[in-house]
Amino acid sequence: MMGPLLTSKVHKTLRAAAQAGASTVECSLDLDRSTTTVEVGAAGWIWQGQCFPWLETCRDRTIYHWAGGIFQPVARFTKSLIKLVPTQWGPPTFEIDGIKMLPTAQVSPYADAERKVGLIQPRGKVILDTCGGLGYFAAWCLLGQARQVLSYEKNPDVIWLRSLNPWSPGIRNGLTLTEGDIADQIAMLPGASVDAILHDPPRFGIAGELYSQVFYDQLARVLKRKGKLFHYTGTPNKLTSGRDVPNEVAKRLRHAGFVAEFNGDGVLAVKR
Repeated sequence: MMGPLLTSKVHKTLRAAAQAGASTVECSLDLDRSTTTVEVGAAGWIWQGQCFPWLETCRDRTIYHWAGGIFQPVARFTKSLIKLVPTQWGPPTFEIDGIKMLPTAQVSPYADAERKVGLIQPRGKVILDTCGGLGYFAAWCLLGQARQVLSYEKNPDVIWLRSLNPWSPGIRNGLTLTEGDIADQIAMLPGASVDAILHDPPRFGIAGELYSQVFYDQLARVLKRKGKLFHYTGTPNKLTSGRDVPNEVAKRLRHAGFVAEFNGDGVLAVKR
């Protein structure tokens, strides 16, 4: 079973209860997936028979996990700083070198994934999930009764974040998670082998190869005729970025053999 996860909000709730003289308090130790009863006292708090100390410093925008007898941030620095970040919605987002990877300003990143997965109608389908991230697309594909989800994630530190995130799906029947760069891995997939594709790449400046005509031609190759593709582009301001990324994406997808239209913060395409 996963250990407790602490945020600044939860830590304040626990301390406030202890300072008010309460012996127990109801809160969530799994980022609002569930609630549980915690015993609190002056020296710390007790959950499931184990004692935990108060944190001297509990930062906002940080999630802490219990490891090696202390609370440590759910963050790693290998080539980049990869960090799980709390949201007001419960399901967390993540950042790479301070760049937020999922929409959170107006909607839960988990609910946002639900809407986008709905566009490709996952029931009974084999789905290619090109950039797995925290696995929210994969989770909703499984809930939508997809036959199989082929998910790829090139960053091992992001896969580690998934292992600590209670909102990320575990590996199970119907879901495979391959550690690898889809820009390279896609060449190994047979032609017309998937029914739908979800493509949620990092922004253009970080992963331009995942917006290239060469890559879109590969997406068209592995997708069956009439198959649907949702491509997240975000909505970068072309006045500041100097380019119209959604329009560029749509043009390249059409050249690859798709009928493409704008949908929310991305492009929805159907292979001709």
